[in-house]
Amino acid sequence: MGPHARHQPARPFLVTRAVVGHLVAAGWGRIVNISSISALGDDGRSHYSSAKAGLLGFTKSLALELAPHGVTVNAIGPGFIATDMTAASARRVGRTIEEHQRAGRVGYPDDIAHTASYLISPDAGFVTGQVIYVAGGPVG
Repeated sequence: MGPHARHQPARPFLVTRAVVGHLVAAGWGRIVNISSISALGDDGRSHYSSAKAGLLGFTKSLALELAPHGVTVNAIGPGFIATDMTAASARRVGRTIEEHQRAGRVGYPDDIAHTASYLISPDAGFVTGQVIYVAGGPVG
């Protein structure tokens, strides 16, 4: 696998295509895509920002298509989450992870998991086509 094997923008489309028929047949389902705050623009990472912004368009369009079938489609846009990927991003711009974290509040994977838990629950049945930025502060 190449250095960018983890970043495969076609995966959300392919996974959705594989399951959407089952969700429609069941008359109920939840799809939660993981985008990024970088979808709003990110200096030096136009390729990543473009892919994440495209995922938001996919989410919103799919929400319109699937709403009549009882399926909700939403996205989470994480901000700075303490992961191996953000540590690599810090190194790429010449900072230590500690210096990178001082730029703002740091989130953790559980922050994203809690948001996803809500979006897949029955409580979120009237929430579709939305992007929830889990970023520790105002966005955009």
